[in-house]
Amino acid sequence: MTISSKESKAIDTFVKVFKGSHARVNQSSPQYKILDSDKTPIAYAHVAVCNKVISNAYPLMITANDISSVVSKRLNPIIIWACDDGIIYGKIKEIYGEIKWGRVLPHLLHSELICFYEKQKYFKYIKYS
Repeated sequence: MTISSKESKAIDTFVKVFKGSHARVNQSSPQYKILDSDKTPIAYAHVAVCNKVISNAYPLMITANDISSVVSKRLNPIIIWACDDGIIYGKIKEIYGEIKWGRVLPHLLHSELICFYEKQKYFKYIKYS
């Protein structure tokens, strides 16, 4: 499964919970505007691909830049991790993590600020059916 198809499956699974919909913020971005059933914007979400199953996904990782970008939209920022067997998601205002200098993927040449999230009560889970 490609990264974009993992993102699509994750965002579709997320909005199905409340019979909403989504619109990509820009074609090259993994950010989405989340709409309720009346097409009113209710949140922005960033989808991060995690090539692990939910039970083995921790610590979850995302770049600080990706978090900053979705937070700058100001409307209920959410992070969704697209795992192999479902999604993990949380409201950025409720979750907490640790920031370190490093790489999301070991083979990348450049380092940047990475946020690490351990398992916590504010994360929600949806398994793919």
